[in-house]
Amino acid sequence: MTKITTREQYEWAKGRVEELFPTVRENTPSTDPASIELELLSNLVADYSEEVFDIGEPSLKEVLKLRMHELGISQKDLASLLEISPSRVNDFFMGRAEPTLKTAKKIYQRLHISPAIILGN
Repeated sequence: MTKITTREQYEWAKGRVEELFPTVRENTPSTDPASIELELLSNLVADYSEEVFDIGEPSLKEVLKLRMHELGISQKDLASLLEISPSRVNDFFMGRAEPTLKTAKKIYQRLHISPAIILGN
């Protein structure tokens, strides 16, 4: 599959990404079949989401800010939790950068934010 063209394909791929996220850990080799599948499907889901669901869904920025409020943490604390620099967190909030797959996994695992939101940027 080179592109998701139907809602059914999207729902299947999104479901598969959600199945793979918990199984692919930070230390999983990038050559692992599950890691490869997760990266490919994540890109396809993100592309379809961007094309079809352009409005109405919360952005990662909005959800991160909400989660920070819920946890009572600052941007600096969030950076520490995700093991990235505070300037990188600021780049996410300013729209200058998107999380890498490694950081996306940490956001999912540590903040329990849906992969659909993480990938929907």
